[in-house]
Amino acid sequence: MKIAVVILNWNGKHLLQQFLPSVVNYSKGADIYVADNASSDGSIAYIESTFSSVKIIKNKENGGFAKGYNQALNGISADVFCLLNSDVEVTKNWLAPIEKIFYDRPNTAIVQPKILDFKNKAYFEYAGAAGGFIDKYGYPYCRGRIFDTIEKDNNQYNDTTSIFWASGACFFIKRDIFQALNGFDELFFAHMEEIDLCWRVKNRGDDVIYTSDSKVYHVGGATLSNINPRKTFLNFRNSLVTLVKNAKGNIFFLVFVRLILDGIAGVKFLAELKVGHSFAILKAHFSFYKLLPYALKQRKSSKNKINYYQKTSIVFDYFVNKKRFYE
Repeated sequence: MKIAVVILNWNGKHLLQQFLPSVVNYSKGADIYVADNASSDGSIAYIESTFSSVKIIKNKENGGFAKGYNQALNGISADVFCLLNSDVEVTKNWLAPIEKIFYDRPNTAIVQPKILDFKNKAYFEYAGAAGGFIDKYGYPYCRGRIFDTIEKDNNQYNDTTSIFWASGACFFIKRDIFQALNGFDELFFAHMEEIDLCWRVKNRGDDVIYTSDSKVYHVGGATLSNINPRKTFLNFRNSLVTLVKNAKGNIFFLVFVRLILDGIAGVKFLAELKVGHSFAILKAHFSFYKLLPYALKQRKSSKNKINYYQKTSIVFDYFVNKKRFYE
């Protein structure tokens, strides 16, 4: 099985200096690529002078996560793509368990390893943890992370199991399936595009798997911090688009409930004096309504819809019932 490890970079020379050595040292047998989104910080010159084995793909613009990867992966020949954030430290033998899953479980389209916090390695990392799920209204959560509550890794998720979505921080996908689904939705730019892709994979009948046998450490927020309202805007808008495109059931009722719940989130941000985030949610909804015809058209093109959620409302469970942990 030929694996291509592809790191998307945009002005992240400092991250490549810190984390690319672990990828090179521990990824024997895989082809390693850096797909550069028109950086201006000397990233390419650094790679060329330091890592002769790393192949460079030069995108002409910064099209974000979705477009950047779509452009880069279009020219790579491999059985499996590993989409790896530039702020991830990999570990020895991290690829072998992933390869074994693709061999042993032929219905598997996507695999995610255990993702721990690089800054506090005893804990899971926000973006992915031990595999992701969403509730009825499209709010994502993970085994090991619900909203801002992060669990300590006490081996409680040491397993190999089916999940609903895998984190884009370290995301393995079969090349033929990525191409069959036309890759990421470039409208998203960044955030939630991996959940949308996993959902489309699930709707076509393939599986998404998490395994603790492979482990990586992720910094998180190195490109766009959680305190940036731009991230809030993208998460809320893209979540709504994802819901309309893929969800089973009465989509207009789901969007109506989301309008109420997102409004409550906006009020909560105001109470915390995070005015920029409140406006980001408002802006996300107006942007979503403009994109609604596009989302409905995409919905019609995907005829298979699955029962996609375990929890009706993770918001209610977390904030009202005070359930803080996945278990």
